[in-house]
Amino acid sequence: MQTPLTHVGNAKQYKNWLVKTPEITAFFWIIKVLATTVGETFADYLNTTLGFGLNGTTAATILALVVALFFQFKSTRYRPTLYWLVVVLISIAGTLFTDNLTDNLGVSLLVSSVIFSIILAGIFIAWHSTEASLAIHSIYTPRRETFYWSAILFTFALGTATGDLFAERLGLGYGVSLLIFAGVILIFCAGWTTKTLNPVFAFWGVYVLTRPLGASIGDLLSQTKNNGGIGLGTSVTSGIFLAVIAILVFYLTKSKRDAIPLDKALSE
Repeated sequence: MQTPLTHVGNAKQYKNWLVKTPEITAFFWIIKVLATTVGETFADYLNTTLGFGLNGTTAATILALVVALFFQFKSTRYRPTLYWLVVVLISIAGTLFTDNLTDNLGVSLLVSSVIFSIILAGIFIAWHSTEASLAIHSIYTPRRETFYWSAILFTFALGTATGDLFAERLGLGYGVSLLIFAGVILIFCAGWTTKTLNPVFAFWGVYVLTRPLGASIGDLLSQTKNNGGIGLGTSVTSGIFLAVIAILVFYLTKSKRDAIPLDKALSE
């Protein structure tokens, strides 16, 4: 994890930048799970309820994501509203990646999971080979940020495929799938806390698993009782979770509780 600044890409060029990602706190994981839930339910809301269709929803989401990423890359510091907007949009995009492979191209969820795993591994290998680090506290150069958001995109795609594989294709249902993913997350967290797992590996493992966890929560709340859900619907579920995200992001914007000191980032 500890890498001298002179050995890490173009970090010296950007030493005047403030860190562009949040500190990993309880707030981070709460908003992350909420965002993954919205990614599942809001994609369904646009696709089905508003009648955009899968292609229309995909086009609209990618356009919005490109615009948000443009401003995120242009920014020279961490802005909670902008950062979490990108995460929500990437969550929706990751859902749509899997849905397009499954519904439009007929690719099985197992194959999709394998494909996304290989792509994600390739991103991590390229990231580490060029930056000599996968440190998540030091995203302050354009190249690092490109790797960071690419990895996040495919964690969402992989998490969606895995979640759907467990809940739907394997017939475990949303509630059982939720418990399975929550249990594995607790194992990763225990390894992280006791330092028996590499912290970077543990972080990205939990990051991937919170996607199917959030998707299971979203489906459990939004799907009809006949389909194994509670029946709140996609619009109500999306609205509730987006409102909670907005409140938490507003609090973080004002309090700066999740801002990473620059000296901490430069030490990684």
